[in-house]
Amino acid sequence: DFFSIGTNDLTQYTLAVDRGNGKVSRLYQPFHPAVLRLIQETVSGAHRNKIWVGVCGETAGDPWATPLLLGLGVDELSMPPRKLPLIKAVMRSLSFRDCSIIAEQAVGLKTAAEVMTHLREFLQKHLPREIFSLIVNNG
Repeated sequence: DFFSIGTNDLTQYTLAVDRGNGKVSRLYQPFHPAVLRLIQETVSGAHRNKIWVGVCGETAGDPWATPLLLGLGVDELSMPPRKLPLIKAVMRSLSFRDCSIIAEQAVGLKTAAEVMTHLREFLQKHLPREIFSLIVNNG
């Protein structure tokens, strides 16, 4: 048994925003605390029942999301192969404890903008400069 969370649909339906509609696509925010809380609740419930949780969709391959997803307890990330080197570099540079702390803080924030500001400060502090630069320039 397993759960697979599709972050594209989760974000779209949680925020009632069609990311393909130019009139509202700016409201499509996968880092919105409501989306993060749903992932947290899903993982928590699944793990209580010994079920692993994978994440697919754009967020799974987004290096900005890596510490959040790890900290929320996600067991597996599904992404295109070209995303793997940077995601692996981020994962190897962070402790699970630090990821858990940033994730817990993020779910308590009010907006996606607050999450991104907090996340940027965290990654800048915890990642080697060259990896942080790659994320800023490519991620």
